[in-house]
Formats: sequence, structure tokens, C-alpha cells
Amino acid sequence: MIDLRIKQMFFDRPKVKRAVDAARRRVLSKAGAFIRQTARTSIRKRKGTSKPGQPPHSHVGLLRRFILFGYDKQSDSVVIGPVGFKASAAPRVLERGGTATVTRRRRGRRSERRVRIAARPYMQPALEKERPKFPELWRNSVRGT
Repeated sequence: MIDLRIKQMFFDRPKVKRAVDAARRRVLSKAGAFIRQTARTSIRKRKGTSKPGQPPHSHVGLLRRFILFGYDKQSDSVVIGPVGFKASAAPRVLERGGTATVTRRRRGRRSERRVRIAARPYMQPALEKERPKFPELWRNSVRGT
């Protein structure tokens, strides 16, 4: 007598979905960490200003320190970039170029002036450098339990 159990021949859909979701979060988190690290290391500690088109130089280290990443459940993606610059547009202006207000203090007086800043990208080049690694991150990422 042949006993056929049809249900055993099909995937357990909830289990497969959970495995794929877990793999996606794991791979996106790894990709975010790689991009963050590449962006951080591209910002070198140097005196003076960097050349336009090259990553900015770090004088104090805040920009490097505050490049973080996180998994966004809403969009099912990873977000990578500088955080903690609420009142400042400096990270955005450095990445894309534009105008910014520079405040200086001399002898107790405060002066502001608008300056044009050429782009000094650091996030986009980090993404482009790490992009070839992404397919390898996905290989064998979905694991069954």
C-alpha cells in the first residue's frame, strides 16, 4: 500500500516567509555595516580643507563618529548616514554641495556669512565601493531550521 501525504510535499509557507524575512534583515544589516565602515574610513583626519570631489577631512571627528545605520521596518530597507545634526545642514551640503551659513566669533562678536561649498561626497562613493559585495551576502542567506 502506498501512503501519499500531499501536504508534506509542499513548502511550509509561514516558515519559509520567516526564514526569508530573517535573511533579509541579516543581509541588509551587514550591508549597512559595510557601507558605514567604508564611509567612516574615507573621512580622514587632516588639517585644512579637502579638495572638491574628495571626501571631507575630519578635524574634530563628529561626522565620522555619527555615521550610523539602522534597519527600517516600514520600508524594509536599511538607512545609513550621519545623525545628530538637527540644526546643521553640513552633512547634506558636504555630500551634495550647496550653500551654508558659517558662523564665526571674534572678540565676543558673532558674524554670519553664506558660503558656497563644492560637493565632497562620502556616502555615495561608499555605497558604490561596497555594491559588488551584495550578491555574495545574499548567497545561501536563507536558512531553514
